[in-house]
Amino acid sequence: MTSILRPARRLFALCAAFALSVAFAFMASAALAEAPPEPEGYRLDNYHGPTPATLKGATVLDTPQAFELWSGKKAVFIDALSHPPKPEGLPKNAVWREPKRFDIPGSIWLPDTGFGALSEPMARYFEQGLARASGGDKAKPLVFYCRTNCWASWNAGKRALTLGYTNVMWYPPGADGWEQAGHPLEERQPEPRE
Repeated sequence: MTSILRPARRLFALCAAFALSVAFAFMASAALAEAPPEPEGYRLDNYHGPTPATLKGATVLDTPQAFELWSGKKAVFIDALSHPPKPEGLPKNAVWREPKRFDIPGSIWLPDTGFGALSEPMARYFEQGLARASGGDKAKPLVFYCRTNCWASWNAGKRALTLGYTNVMWYPPGADGWEQAGHPLEERQPEPRE
């Protein structure tokens, strides 16, 4: 009886292994299908949604790679998340508390620089912020991030490439992925605008 069960067990194990491999292949292809292709230009609207898996000309980082760069102080981390303005039409006696932003320690926050189209003053703010962050060295490693599923960092990284920065990295999980991995965050204020 035992000799009859062995081939049946092997067949069952093979079928189960095959089913698992098909399921994993399906899940992997579904995950890839969710990532939209890179647009030709900048993303101009709907900044919070699935991002591409790539940024042409840049290196895409996962959390362990970003943490290694951060731990070794091998790159400047730049947050491009937008800064929420005080709501219009708020009554004069209403109390408005600006939301706090928690960032990867040591980062600089260049808010509103990840929009698809920038005004001339905002473009200058971005250029000057990058020049200060890099010390004027366009080969300095720069890591752009914001939040998970946020196009602001993708746009900012692409814009840095357009400005001639040659060591641009993009960290798609952003501060959300960083925090989920148990890494520290610190409160951040935006870089001042002149």
